[in-house]
Amino acid sequence: MDHFSTIIGRSPELDSLIRSAKIAASTDVTILIKGETGTGKEVLATAIQKASPRANKKFVTINCAALPEGLIESELFGHKKGAFTGANASSQGLFQAADGGTLFLDEINSLPLIVQGKLLRFLDSGECLPVGETMSYKVNVRVIAATNSDLNEQIKSGQFRQDLYYRLNVVPIELPPLAKRSEDIEHLVKHFLRQFADLHSIKPPQFSKPALKVLKAYKWPGNIRELRNLCERLSILLSGRVIEVENLPSEFRINATAHASKITGFVLPEAGLQLDSLEADLINQALDRTKGNRSQSAKLLGLSRDTLLYRMQKHGFTAH
Repeated sequence: MDHFSTIIGRSPELDSLIRSAKIAASTDVTILIKGETGTGKEVLATAIQKASPRANKKFVTINCAALPEGLIESELFGHKKGAFTGANASSQGLFQAADGGTLFLDEINSLPLIVQGKLLRFLDSGECLPVGETMSYKVNVRVIAATNSDLNEQIKSGQFRQDLYYRLNVVPIELPPLAKRSEDIEHLVKHFLRQFADLHSIKPPQFSKPALKVLKAYKWPGNIRELRNLCERLSILLSGRVIEVENLPSEFRINATAHASKITGFVLPEAGLQLDSLEADLINQALDRTKGNRSQSAKLLGLSRDTLLYRMQKHGFTAH
């Protein structure tokens, strides 16, 4: 069974990434997954765990940014009864809960420095020290970590320990943003539309070619998560229909217009235009600029001289 089939796409960057992940998964090495928010870091971590020798053991996940700073140390390493206000009983931490298995530390860039030191101790020795205890305990846990920020920048600013970074970064795997894997968008769209059709018992819609072209040109600040949410919304609202450009949210249409203007230098007005009038006006401007020289005017307009003469005749131009 290919546990990495959950990673949708065929771009060369993704193929290379998956090959590295499969090799790393077969070992017990510590892995650091890098990538913007919404690129699928937890999906990749889950695939690595399922393909690893610890596949049948516990897989415990925690988002390091989701807990208050004062609780994360206790959450990870446990605490002794009475160690702090509200600690009415001793409690084991997630490292103990994951003993024999894998612990996934998402957004590890959010860990306080004091907790980073204790994590480094675990990675070096396998030992964990609960809050309020003087005796440590040992566990056998594989660590997969993920970050959505540049840890090197955090090291420079004193927010992240350099020695911990080196211990985590044994096998780095970087997920590219969706904007850099535009060739995967169509595969992802088909996957999500099928998924939501099954989930909601509806007929899946289809994206028209122009609409897909707009999706591929979009910057995707929310990455795959944003694409997934868009597909779910349109699956429900436009079930069984063809999704055209005008059905896309305004930010996609604005982006498509801006993209077109960069290519052509012209933006179609919202109210539309009269193409014949525009063509006649452009010919008139070219003739004015060249003082009536038809060969130079044709060059300015990107036309042959014969084509310009034909269009002048069509619009009723007299000798200039």
